[in-house]
Amino acid sequence: MTTVDAGRAAPPAPVTARRSPAGPVLAVLWAGAAAVVALWWADTASVVGTAGWLTGAGRIAGLLCGYACAVLVGLMARVPLLERRTGSDRVARWHAMAGRYTVCLLLAHIALILAGYAAQDRASLWHEAVTVVLDYPDMLKATAGTVILLAVGVTSARAVRRRTSHEFWYYVHLLTYAAVFLAFFHQLTLGNEFNGKPVATAVWYALYLGVAALVLWYRILTPVRLNRRHQLRVDSVHQEAPGVYSVVVRGRRLDELAARPGQFFRWRFLGQGLGWTSTPYSLSAPPRPDMMRITVKALGDHSAAVALLRPGTRVWAEGPYGSLTADRATSHHCLLIAAGVGITPLRALFETLPGEVTLLYRARGVEDLALGGELEAIARRRGAQVLYALNGPRGERPRITAESLRAAFPGIAGHDVYICGPHGFAREVYEALRAAGVPDRRIHHESFEL
Repeated sequence: MTTVDAGRAAPPAPVTARRSPAGPVLAVLWAGAAAVVALWWADTASVVGTAGWLTGAGRIAGLLCGYACAVLVGLMARVPLLERRTGSDRVARWHAMAGRYTVCLLLAHIALILAGYAAQDRASLWHEAVTVVLDYPDMLKATAGTVILLAVGVTSARAVRRRTSHEFWYYVHLLTYAAVFLAFFHQLTLGNEFNGKPVATAVWYALYLGVAALVLWYRILTPVRLNRRHQLRVDSVHQEAPGVYSVVVRGRRLDELAARPGQFFRWRFLGQGLGWTSTPYSLSAPPRPDMMRITVKALGDHSAAVALLRPGTRVWAEGPYGSLTADRATSHHCLLIAAGVGITPLRALFETLPGEVTLLYRARGVEDLALGGELEAIARRRGAQVLYALNGPRGERPRITAESLRAAFPGIAGHDVYICGPHGFAREVYEALRAAGVPDRRIHHESFEL
């Protein structure tokens, strides 16, 4: 590792500890699931026979699936409380997990209900399925919603997603809204838990309408207001390293966005064929009242086309999002660990974090060190330190272990550590930090998928 040491660190500033709301949020979600099961319990006097057990299990799976659909859409709403405090990568993982739960509950609901009805009517599963779909109210719409939701689930599987474009995945994913809408009505029409029960029905409507309101406000109205007000346009594009480009975006009254170093926006560039896709890119410099900058590595068709953007291209942005910010720190000693293009949010934090700050930058070689000149200038100016973890002459990849961290950073257990990079790298470093004695509350990370 190479070190740039420019002298004394900047004087510490007061830091206030903040707890992540992840625990309370999960507690609320699980409490909601328990309340949904209680609906079935309150409506069921007894369960008799094989048909009764199968039907009862199918009803529970259906109720939980309906609840999971609302949670799934709510996690897509980009609510600032979750995106900025809990962390967008964690919310994304929750959304992916909720999607898997939803699909599994949906399949269980279909299989159990049909098996229960078939046992009750002494009919075949095929006959029962045709009867339910064609003769039961709202079931044709529910069937269409089921097909859509299963298609979304298939395209979201990691093996399939790697073989499809981001644009295809994105637009198929948006069909989740249509699937939930189509499936909603049969829940109230056929659900014993809601028939003749106005309070339960009102609560279910409130759940879905509340989630719809969040989506309308944060996914549609808020971005429209932001972009009409701030009039963002590309100012310039600069190459930072092979395949890495910085894009300077200018606009009006950008300080009103309250964007902070370490956060990101979802960008839609209305030129070079990029207007169909919204992609997250982090701020790579502290935002100014008239300017923001992002730095992008060409990892796919969209990011590669960013290099071709022309000055004056209109920009549609949503945000700011992300919890990788200075107010998460609980100590005056901070260590920033970046890999690849994960340097972008940490470069902005490196300039602005109070206290004693050290940056560890993992890259393949010197030619891949994007923003390296800026990092060294910041280090000299504020008296901080930059360490580089580069591959050896034969391509040997340096490992970041608990032992190497303790040796390089004595007292690391008392540091706040910020991590940004590919998911595998972030997980490896996170485990090494835990083994080195750094408590969870002092490890702040966001990761991305290659």
